[in-house]
Amino acid sequence: MTDMTDPTADTEGHVTQEPLGRAIGDRYLQYALSTIMHRALPDARDGLKPVHRRILYAMRGLRLDPNGAFRKCAKIVGEVMGNYHPHGDQAIYDALARLAQDFAVRYPLVDGQGNFGNIDGDNPAAQRYTEARMTAVATAMMEGLAENAVDFRPNYDGSESEPEVLPGAFPNLLANGASGIAVGMATNIPPHNVGEVIDAALYLIKTPNAGIEKLVEFVPGPDFPTGGTIVEPPAAIRAAYATGRGAFRLRATWTREDLGRGQWQIVVTEIPYQVQKSKLIERIAELINSKKLPILADIRDESAEDIRIVLEPKSRTVDPATLMSALYRQTDLETRFSLNMNVLIDGRTPQVCSLRDVLRAWLDHQRDVLGRRSRHRLDKIAARLEVLEGYIVAFLNLDRVIEIIRTEDEPKPVMMGEFGLTETQAEAILNMRLRSLRKLEEMELRREREALLAEREDLTALLASDEMQWGRIADQLRETRKAFGPPAKYKGITAAESLADLKAADGADYPVGARRTGFADAGETEEVPLEAMIEREPITVVCSQMGWVRAMKGHIALDSELKFKDGDGPKFIFHAETTDRLIVFGTNGRFYTLSAANLPGGRGMGEPVRLMVDLPNEAEVLAFFTHDPSRRLLVASNAGDGFVVPEAEIVAQTRSGKQALNLREARAQVCTPVTGDHVAVVGENRKVLVFPLDELPEMTRGKGVRLQKYKDGGLSDAITFALADGLQWKESGGRTRTQSDLADWLGKRAGTGRMAPRGFPRDNRF
Repeated sequence: MTDMTDPTADTEGHVTQEPLGRAIGDRYLQYALSTIMHRALPDARDGLKPVHRRILYAMRGLRLDPNGAFRKCAKIVGEVMGNYHPHGDQAIYDALARLAQDFAVRYPLVDGQGNFGNIDGDNPAAQRYTEARMTAVATAMMEGLAENAVDFRPNYDGSESEPEVLPGAFPNLLANGASGIAVGMATNIPPHNVGEVIDAALYLIKTPNAGIEKLVEFVPGPDFPTGGTIVEPPAAIRAAYATGRGAFRLRATWTREDLGRGQWQIVVTEIPYQVQKSKLIERIAELINSKKLPILADIRDESAEDIRIVLEPKSRTVDPATLMSALYRQTDLETRFSLNMNVLIDGRTPQVCSLRDVLRAWLDHQRDVLGRRSRHRLDKIAARLEVLEGYIVAFLNLDRVIEIIRTEDEPKPVMMGEFGLTETQAEAILNMRLRSLRKLEEMELRREREALLAEREDLTALLASDEMQWGRIADQLRETRKAFGPPAKYKGITAAESLADLKAADGADYPVGARRTGFADAGETEEVPLEAMIEREPITVVCSQMGWVRAMKGHIALDSELKFKDGDGPKFIFHAETTDRLIVFGTNGRFYTLSAANLPGGRGMGEPVRLMVDLPNEAEVLAFFTHDPSRRLLVASNAGDGFVVPEAEIVAQTRSGKQALNLREARAQVCTPVTGDHVAVVGENRKVLVFPLDELPEMTRGKGVRLQKYKDGGLSDAITFALADGLQWKESGGRTRTQSDLADWLGKRAGTGRMAPRGFPRDNRF
């Protein structure tokens, strides 16, 4: 009896034992190969993935020709799923819908009727509501399927057969592009203009050793269905096509539209490929609301069938190029389309190919298709000639043939023996209709035989000559270019301006085959400072004791009566301009940066500064002033440590601020501009010390050095001044007092100092 506990036992379950790593590795490898070969990567010969190929083949079986009737997409999806593609119906319908979207596919393979989605990102309607049929491009892709042009294989259950690859007379891989993510690899191929691709293929036929430099003259870059302008340098484009990897910078197409009286607006007519218009507009509106783009006042979507996005500047003095440059950096009005030409060569081997490699693979496939179709035609001609020879023999001996048929029980062997006919010829004669027994038929049969003999001679010569084969392929390519390529006046358009002129001139009659994406120089890409985008206006900044900030229009008197919340009052008030940067210094020793243009208006009470920057709840605002990069600041803690920091080094780029004064248990106590040549400090013990400014180090961050030594308490205040002018402070009555003789208080840094002069303020503040 077999031991059922033994994992290697040969039971009905056929249990085997192997290392877990090898078992998982083998199965994951099978999954990876299936994903690469049967799902994610396109075939270099027809540019299709299996799901797309099966959709087109199923539509061909349903006879959904370009001039025929539409059928429900649910019917098509069911046919594909039941016969060829045993996966989810939604995945099949998504692939079908994309083939019909003229904003996603450069040359649609499916002609859709109904809601198939839009460039705003809306999804197609359910498959029971939409209808579809093939386009002329799709029929060109399958021309020759009935003539043994490609191999067929059984479907998933063996009940049907499907083509391994389509004949692909249309260069679909480059014309429509492809994208996909497999296991360990991916592909991303942009669409191109079919006329340019065929021109490059014709040149490659003529010059098999042509280099990338020459081919790029015919294919200067991608041609996206949504238009736009490529601003990638030509050298980078050549390098991308040479290696199969790279990227293309793509910008929206826009014009400046005059409104009269000096007013103008920008109209965007084309957006980059694969950018959803609704999300693009939401992003620009977000920039306007957050005041990150102050020179832009408003955005409107006036699109109908064509794209029309209107951008209104803040004022007529704004430079349109500056506005668009800022939008390019912050929105998807400029994108980068990555190129990764990873395709299946011969349907089996994934390989990153150059432009020349994919053209060569497609041309070699066309030659193979031509040879197979020619040999298939030769077989058909041979079979027809055999029948024709039998017919001619029958006409020459018509009376005897009729007699044999009337008198013999088995006429076939009698005719074969008497006239030397083959079984096929005898069967054809017996199946002949009586109406064919007229004299004219014999003349037509002889004429048909002569035509077939001539055609056979041509096909035999074609199969024997490489030069004739490539000549025939070139003729076919010219026919394809004539059917789907640009008209003569649209060939060679490379400048964005010329392309825009032709589009405007032709309007709705602008042909599908004409190039849509133009080329231009990217120009200067220097970042425009925020100040350059803000209209300069005077404001008065007000910050309350509780940290509520607002900006009053104009320069009002600094002693004006202002309203505050109950229990609150003024703390900082100063004049500034909307182009200024404002510095907030907290008692936690961090500097924070605000834009004056982003402050709330002065009609209300403002907003808490803690909502604008990440100032901790336990910290308070110690200083608030306009940024001046030429100044230096004296910062110090209540422990009596401090240093001088250049104001140019304290600007923070984020909400979290920039740490300057390192603190442990202490807190920041002083932040004051540096003037003069000496420093005066006063402690909580009312002792004053004066020492030279050059004894303080200049740093960008740190604890600093000791300013004054204390037994008890800490630092109250510090100030810098010119020794020759004396030390000044305000008395309780508001008068300014100057102490000129400071010999008693002069000393070295870190000394204890002496008691403050008579009349020094009781709050120990200068």
